[in-house]
Amino acid sequence: MRGAKSATMVIGAIAIALTATACGGGSSSSGAEDGVVRAWWGDPQNPLEPANTNEVNGGKVLDMIFSDLKEYDPKNSQAYLAAADSITSTDQQTFTIKVKPGLKFSDGTPVTASSFVDAWNYGALLTNAQKDASFFGNIEGYSQVHPDKGQPTAKTMSGLKVVDNLTFTVKLTQKFSAWPDSLGYKAFAPLPKSFFTDHAKWLQQPVGNGPYKIVSYSKGQSMKLVPNPYYTGAEKPKNKGVLLKVYTDENTAYADLQAGQLDVDDSIPASDIPHVKNDMAGRYQNLPAGINQAITFPLNQKTWGAKGMEKVRQGISMAIDRASITQKIFQGTRTPATDFTSPVLGSAGGYSTDICGDVCKYDPAKAKELIKEGGGIPGGKFTISYNADTGSHKEWVDAVCNSINNALGTQACLGNPVGTFADFRNQITQKQMINPFRAGWQMDYPLIDDFLQPLWGTGASSNDSQYANPDFDKLISQAEAEPDKAKSVALYQQAEKLLVNDMPSIPLWYQNGGVAWSDRVSNVTENPFSYPVFYNITVK
Repeated sequence: MRGAKSATMVIGAIAIALTATACGGGSSSSGAEDGVVRAWWGDPQNPLEPANTNEVNGGKVLDMIFSDLKEYDPKNSQAYLAAADSITSTDQQTFTIKVKPGLKFSDGTPVTASSFVDAWNYGALLTNAQKDASFFGNIEGYSQVHPDKGQPTAKTMSGLKVVDNLTFTVKLTQKFSAWPDSLGYKAFAPLPKSFFTDHAKWLQQPVGNGPYKIVSYSKGQSMKLVPNPYYTGAEKPKNKGVLLKVYTDENTAYADLQAGQLDVDDSIPASDIPHVKNDMAGRYQNLPAGINQAITFPLNQKTWGAKGMEKVRQGISMAIDRASITQKIFQGTRTPATDFTSPVLGSAGGYSTDICGDVCKYDPAKAKELIKEGGGIPGGKFTISYNADTGSHKEWVDAVCNSINNALGTQACLGNPVGTFADFRNQITQKQMINPFRAGWQMDYPLIDDFLQPLWGTGASSNDSQYANPDFDKLISQAEAEPDKAKSVALYQQAEKLLVNDMPSIPLWYQNGGVAWSDRVSNVTENPFSYPVFYNITVK
């Protein structure tokens, strides 16, 4: 999803328009408040509807204001029951879900079985234009509420049934033994009645059932969250709240961190990574996360999607010296990619050190040969677009282009900065990109399925390349239905090999999650999704 992640969303910035907080992004004022954590942030692209948010800034907030049926352990990403009392099945296709009694939303209303069923039906319905709709695609009746063509013939999915106030059943279109472990993704979050009775008001101040609730948001400045008094789960906040401060320049954020104007910064500029640990007197953590970075091609453009162009795309991949770039630019906080997943999955979970093979290895001679065989780079030149506001993308995009140009002996590649992340994502989701663009992916749930199906499945929620391969879709379907984990992973990897052949996107490197903090706070860590574990942070 989200984040480094992919984000597939509609135009428009988030619609929350609440009372402005005292502190704006990059402000010289500390904005310090007793017990409140001040943290780096960027404006979300869209309103904070769970099924319409799959980018990192919105995801960071959803992670704090919603509690799903399952959540993930911040240390090892293992799924555990949260809002669910139990999830059972006798055939791995029909599941009975019991919601814990006594749960409430931040407005004091109860969390019930209908809170989930109504939310999922809303997320799936085509006319609601929710970008994560395809996450409900394996529930029976999805094709009626979200047909490939034409209008819906139903408004609710036949596979969802409310049994009683705290029980509902889910019937999938086929067996999917690992499906319950995907239910920690925020697209599956419950929604209160107010979401449906006064949608506009809910968008102005979202109501969730998680450890925090939103009390104010001023676009381009900050969002204030405080502990949800009705929350009774395992993630009860150890602080008095979180002030998310909006920054459009990560260098400004880092300067504020050093000056005591910011407490938590999880967007350290690449140029500061070599000395951040010394700068912050050891208050810095850098650990592997479920994130990868890639260059994606707009296959809807005839120039890049034409037959034979897969060789050109493979050739460009082989012209990139990943080892040198990750060492020089990122000081070892990135690892050259060898597949389309992440090392956090482990080999048993589907991570592979060799599935990409030679296509992900630097070989200038072979790169030239493949590009020539494929008909050459369209027009002899291309750009790589990236958002210029966060992520130190300019440095690595320039380095990638230099590597490609040096390998090919031409000036074929040039970076193309786009002002903000929201602008950048809007160009992608509106299919306005005519050349390659950077594409990061931050896992939604710790399964190999999440690194493949949402990105490359035909019509999937984050399929920014517009890639479509029926053989890939078939293998993914078979992998989901296979109850034996080892056999299932093998099928997923067969599908992944098709990506290596077709190269709709070039895997670059795996990313660590890095976070630094001020001496005002303690107990700062990041989870495997690279989000700070805000509820655990204490303020001195």
